[in-house]
Parts: sequence; structure tokens; C-alpha cells
Amino acid sequence: MDAVLRAVLVYLFLLALFRLAGRTSLGQMTSFDLVLLLIVAETTGPAMLGDDISLTNAFLVSITLIGMSVFFTTLTNRSEVLDRWVNDRPLVIIEDGRVIDVRLKKSRVDMDDVMEQARLAQGLERLDQIKYAVLESSVSISIIPKYAR
Repeated sequence: MDAVLRAVLVYLFLLALFRLAGRTSLGQMTSFDLVLLLIVAETTGPAMLGDDISLTNAFLVSITLIGMSVFFTTLTNRSEVLDRWVNDRPLVIIEDGRVIDVRLKKSRVDMDDVMEQARLAQGLERLDQIKYAVLESSVSISIIPKYAR
């Protein structure tokens, strides 16, 4: 039972820590992000398992972590307040070709990344060609171009 409690506490701690750290998707991870994630996994593993590194305990911790994930998914589906805290909402970072600096800084997104996505997704070359740039909850950037009239 100690392993289950440890796993729940580590899960909650990491959920809060990564939520406070900001948005990062697996597809957009830098080498630094990957190394950091591996180090966190390596350091929290022993905390969850304690002194018992048996196969049974490892299975129990894995089941607990997956159970916590299912539990939080169920809770976030039922509670909009918790859903907003755990899962990000889409955020408009460019509107009518104007950067919303406060949102860009808060989300820690680089303009180079926005313009790269504009070029890749829509073939746009300039900021004034963008109607909206939206940082999605999946951490991808959606670009909606201005259409010539």
C-alpha cells in the first residue's frame, strides 16, 4: 500500500510541477526538455518504489500511475474548473497580424516558432498575412491566414 501512496503523491506533484512549468508537447521537445524529462523519471522512480524494487511493486506502481491518469481524465471530463487547470485552452497569440505580447510571453512561445508554422502550414512569409495564430491545447500552433479580398 505504501507504493500506491507514493505513486499517487509523485503523480500529483509532477502534474502540478509540469502544469506550472508551461506548455511543451512531445513533438516539440528540445534536447534539453528530453534530458530533463529523463532525469525527472530517473529521480522519481526510486521515490515511488521506495526500498522495494521487486517486480510486483513495479507492476503495482505502474497500475497506480495508469489508474491516476484514467481518474484525472474522468474528473476533468466532469469538472470544467479542473479541466481548465489540468488542460490548457487554445490561446490566440496573433490577431489580425498583431502579436499579443502578453499571451506570447505567458505561453513562452517564440515568434520564430510561430512564423515557422505559418510557412510550413500555410506558406505565409509575413506577420501581416496572419489573421489568427492559435496556440492549441495540444501545444501545436494553428495558423489562419488573411485572405485577399
